[in-house]
Amino acid sequence: MGRSLFDKVWDMHTVRELPGGQTQLFIGLHLIHEVTSPQGFQMLREAGLEVLRPDRTFATPDHIIPTDSRTRPLQISEAEEMLSALETNTEQSGIQLFGVGSGDQGIVHVIGPELGLTQPGMTIACGDSHTSTHGAFGSIAFGIGTTQVRDVLATQCLALARPRVRRIHVNGELSPGVYAKDLILHIIRTLGVKGGVGHAYEFAGPAVEALSMEARLTLCNMAIEGGARVGYINPDQVTFDYLKGRRYAPQGEAFERAVAWWKNVASDPDAEFADQVELDAGSIAPTVTWGINPGQAIGVNEPVPRLSDLPDEDRGTAEEAFGYMELNGGQPIAGVPIDVAFIGSCTNSRISDLREAARVARGRRVAPSVRALVVPGSEKIKIQAEEEGLDEVFREAGFEWREAGCSMCLAMNPDKLVGREVCASSSNRNFKGRQGSPAGRTLLMSPAMVAEAAIRGAVADVRETLH
Repeated sequence: MGRSLFDKVWDMHTVRELPGGQTQLFIGLHLIHEVTSPQGFQMLREAGLEVLRPDRTFATPDHIIPTDSRTRPLQISEAEEMLSALETNTEQSGIQLFGVGSGDQGIVHVIGPELGLTQPGMTIACGDSHTSTHGAFGSIAFGIGTTQVRDVLATQCLALARPRVRRIHVNGELSPGVYAKDLILHIIRTLGVKGGVGHAYEFAGPAVEALSMEARLTLCNMAIEGGARVGYINPDQVTFDYLKGRRYAPQGEAFERAVAWWKNVASDPDAEFADQVELDAGSIAPTVTWGINPGQAIGVNEPVPRLSDLPDEDRGTAEEAFGYMELNGGQPIAGVPIDVAFIGSCTNSRISDLREAARVARGRRVAPSVRALVVPGSEKIKIQAEEEGLDEVFREAGFEWREAGCSMCLAMNPDKLVGREVCASSSNRNFKGRQGSPAGRTLLMSPAMVAEAAIRGAVADVRETLH
């Protein structure tokens, strides 16, 4: 009987089975940032312990770093304290820090892949829920809490329960103007925000195989929003071509040996899964969230669902969402006005995302009523975008062009919504208060759709511009 990639990688990294039924799992790569690591380092000091494998830990600031002025000390005192703690902890522990101005700083889930740190067959942990992003390379990657950050720093291991594996097989191909963001929102809409609890998701099928490496990162990034701890894609030639020549990837003959091994890590043709879901990519439209979790999503040309159309178990949350979002069942999502447009986050801030948004924005102007930001995911991406002239396209259209960071995805830096503002966002969460204002409202969509909304001043179908 064949085995899945998940089972192969999990078993290879198993140190032992623990009496309580969990697995002691060795962690091949540990990524840290400034928000969840200070507590871990403090707990280490209090226990009289040191970082066991600093060579397997890499750090960067992203959550709290301002995207306008980088002048030190940072404007927010708590942010300065966290950044200073990261700098001190990494220096004392011998951990590589990709700091501001190094040319390598950025969102942790963006720089890991672009530096070649993220590779197939790895176990990867980070004190951030969207660590599932790295599964795009055929790794097992999961977010962890602060005490687990301590555990990895001290032992390079974690105690984890082994999830079941669900294969999500996507047939056909995505239509023009439909992106990986739309695909993952459609998957979460279909299976629910709790559908993946207790599971790892293997994304497969012709539509997934056709995705670029950056699109695959978007897909795996939001596996966690569907309740899955892990989301991954089997490594293939797209993966290998992306990794070749990157700084931390194997070089020369070592790379060819690595590729041969990576190919063997992929799920066997006769691998068995807990269950399998079949989806048709061709039926997916540009997708927009209407509610207060990523599963409350519809195609841009669909109406907001009526309570009577929803299963009983979804009606309470939907009613809450209608009140919070000030939407009514049956009304079109297209035409809903926006106040803010945000292109960025670990979901959608890579160069391909910026190119698509710039394609929509070129020669057009942001609506007078809209404040629009474009935030590259890393310093490298910012430089590349500027070399391609994308920054000028955005500036001429009326977007603000920012430095690298998490920005308006979450309320940990100066980029925040105000009052009841409605934001068209390429980020990953539309929870109440997620973008800084307790009353702020978020509509998730692809970067191209955000650019279209920014220009029209309301939710609109980007396919009307890209046709």
